[in-house]
This record gives sequence, structure tokens and C-alpha cells, in this order.
Amino acid sequence: MDAATRKAFAEDGAVLVKGLLSEQQLARCRQVFDWGIENPGPMAGSLFEGTVHKTHNDNANPFAKGRLDELAGELPFGRLFADLWGSDHVWYFAEELFLKSGGTSGRSPWHQDTSYLPWEGMHFGNAWISFEAVPRQNALEVVRGSHRGPRHDGTTFQNAEDPTDPLHGGDVWPRLPDIEAERRVNPAAYDIISWATEPGDVLLLHPGVLHGGGAVDTAFPDRHTLVLRFFGDDAVFSPLPQPSVSGFTPAGVLFTEELASLKKGEAFRAPCFRQLV
Repeated sequence: MDAATRKAFAEDGAVLVKGLLSEQQLARCRQVFDWGIENPGPMAGSLFEGTVHKTHNDNANPFAKGRLDELAGELPFGRLFADLWGSDHVWYFAEELFLKSGGTSGRSPWHQDTSYLPWEGMHFGNAWISFEAVPRQNALEVVRGSHRGPRHDGTTFQNAEDPTDPLHGGDVWPRLPDIEAERRVNPAAYDIISWATEPGDVLLLHPGVLHGGGAVDTAFPDRHTLVLRFFGDDAVFSPLPQPSVSGFTPAGVLFTEELASLKKGEAFRAPCFRQLV
């Protein structure tokens, strides 16, 4: 990992690592992805069901945990993130699966993962692994440096008419900006970064960045993406707002029992997360 990449991740919140995964490693990732699609977990479902924005999504499938923990140990992400962050330790959190098909799934709404997960700190990273060659116009987009800005309320991912439909409600966190509406008026309203990718490339992003997009169309009709999430030494527990109109607990909806004893500002740790470094 070179100094420029470390600096870019710290300042921009996202970097692309070209050719990180070998054909064999990518095949192992696809094997685990396909198993997860065929054996969905309790969090599996469709975002924006019944609309052109429909996307299949699954998070932290407990039936797949053994497979994912094993896969995380086979891949180079432990040492990669340790080097990227300057962290002595790296843990694997869980996976997320995205499947858009048929050329009709529109943009995923802008959001921050930290609206849904009780995370704060610089040592968090998501590794986005797409199995197709993704053109830039179909790629995930990131607002540069937004992980250093406000932590916004999330979107429910259910209201196609309002991409800022509040997840938690209340006045603890500011409501999401309607970034696409602002961009239609002024295309330069936000500093957006994105990359075309080839199989084996991996997009690394901090979960606190505002990100969205990734539409499919007739020219690029299908996208299968595996996201692996990691954290390091500078990772602390930061509870979600209470009460939440969507029923989220302070720990969110993933590993809530394992995280229930953590208090605000404590190190984000639990025995269920595999340590890689």
C-alpha cells in the first residue's frame, strides 16, 4: 500500500485497488455469493419492491457465517486494511449481497452505512467486489470526503417517491440531502468520485461516506456484488438514535445480542467477529 492510497482513503473515503483478487480468489467469492443468494438469511429482501429500483439485498446471513469467516481468512484484506489504516489489528464484520438484474433496477439511494450500524472511527472499511466488468456510468458513486462530515439519518429504502424518507426520525441527526435532485439543478453541486471496474478490482470505501447509484440498464443489465466489511483499532461503538421509527435498537439490527453490552465510545469488539490480524 503506497502513501498516496493511504492518504486518498483517509481524505476521500474511497479508493480503487486494481487487480487485487486473483481468478481463484474471485471464484471463491462468487461461490460464496451464489450460495448466499440460493440460501438467503433472515435479513434478505427486496429494496423498493414493485418499482424500477428493485434490488435484492441480504446482510450478515447467520447460515453463511462459517463460510464467510473462512473466506475472509483466505483473502488479502486483513493485511491490506492494516496497512491502509495503520492499524495493529483487523477484524471481519460480515457480508452484504447485492443483486440487480434484468436491466431495470435504477439507482440505489444515497446513504451512509453508519446510519444503520453503530459505528464511529476511521478504521472501518467495506470491500466492494463486483463479478462483472462495471462501466463507470453504472458504478457506485461516492461523495468525496463525506465520511468526515455529518452523520445523517438514513433512508428507509422503501419510498421510491422520497429517497430521503427518514429511517429513525426525530432531530438527533440531520435528514439526508436529496443529492440527485440537487444534481439535476446543478451537476457540480457535489464532488462525486467513481470508477469503472474489472473483475478482480476491489473498491474500498469508508462506511461513513455518502454513496449510491449502481444502476443497471439495457447495456449493462446485471450486477452481482459481494461486500465484505472490516474494522480495526480505531473503531468504537456509537449507538443509533432512540426511539427509531423503524424499530432499530441502539445496536441496529445486526448482532444486536452480541453488541448489547457495549456503551457509547467503547471499542467496537465482540467475540463473534473473526480477527484477521
